[in-house]
Amino acid sequence: MKLRPMKPLESRIAAIGLLVLVLLLAYFLLLHWWFVAPLRDIDSQMDDLRNTQSRFAAAIAEKPQLQKRLAALGHDSADSSTFLPENDPNAAAAGLMQRVVDDAAAHSQEGSCEVSQKMPVSNPSVTPGDPYRKVVVSISLHCDVQPLIGLLYTLEKGNPYLFVQDFSVYRNPLLNMQKTGAAPLEVQFTLAGYVHASANANPNAAGGDASSGDDSP
Repeated sequence: MKLRPMKPLESRIAAIGLLVLVLLLAYFLLLHWWFVAPLRDIDSQMDDLRNTQSRFAAAIAEKPQLQKRLAALGHDSADSSTFLPENDPNAAAAGLMQRVVDDAAAHSQEGSCEVSQKMPVSNPSVTPGDPYRKVVVSISLHCDVQPLIGLLYTLEKGNPYLFVQDFSVYRNPLLNMQKTGAAPLEVQFTLAGYVHASANANPNAAGGDASSGDDSP
């Protein structure tokens, strides 16, 4: 099969197309992958660095305000009612036990609730640098269900912050039966709060002098 000779116009178009193809190949082989692509990658990295620098600059500009807020929060925390008001752990333990007696009496209209035993629990000694000291007391109750629920809610949701731990409950069938035919619950738990360690006169005190071994409400 014999090819037809190209007309002058067709030859020019083919030559121009071939030239464009050669130029494109030369651009990608000689310029784009060696110069343009690395420069675009560097430009992208510079944009990322500028954005990072802007974020850090904004954070640095806010540092004085953040420091003031942290100082205010620390001051409020130190002076707030979230800690036990007493300075001494022995006095704090006594106040904690009296609080349970008072709160149990406040819920007595909901049913029978009597503190049968209350005593301080030996606390771990404070290590240097600890800002707070934990105060723990052990509580035993004869209590109906409804006043018990109210008492636990009052203790854990109020101020200062208190924490009910080591909770156990059971029903003693040997106790005198009430009109409802159900014996009160036997409840035992430990109640913990915190005082400022810096205010303690004796950091190794266990709180045992406050109503130690007291079996009465």
